[in-house]
Amino acid sequence: MKKLLFVAAFVLAGVSGAFAQAKYEFRQVTAIESVVPGGLGRSRLLTTDKDGNLNEIKLENFFSLVGINFGNIKENDKTITNMIEGMYAENWTLENVSTGVYGAEKSTGIFITRYLFKREKK
Repeated sequence: MKKLLFVAAFVLAGVSGAFAQAKYEFRQVTAIESVVPGGLGRSRLLTTDKDGNLNEIKLENFFSLVGINFGNIKENDKTITNMIEGMYAENWTLENVSTGVYGAEKSTGIFITRYLFKREKK
């Protein structure tokens, strides 16, 4: 009888564990990088905190008055990498990255990159 109760308890624990789902929270970060000649565009890194407040981090524009500004691209890469490192430090994992490009004309447009992070709820 004790064996039967032990087996039943073991099976019940296994079944309840199989149906239990881990609870996750998600956070999306969006990088919008403007492609406008002369440095006139606006580039931002957008996040929403746990209270639903929008946070904007300024990114540099791809172009300056003389053309593509590789220093600005380097600074943007550094800013985005620092953001990702900060998310990892808070136990977030990068779940998905999606990108898009929009340009009304050949000389202007935006690059959008969305980073979806996930972690177990506390």
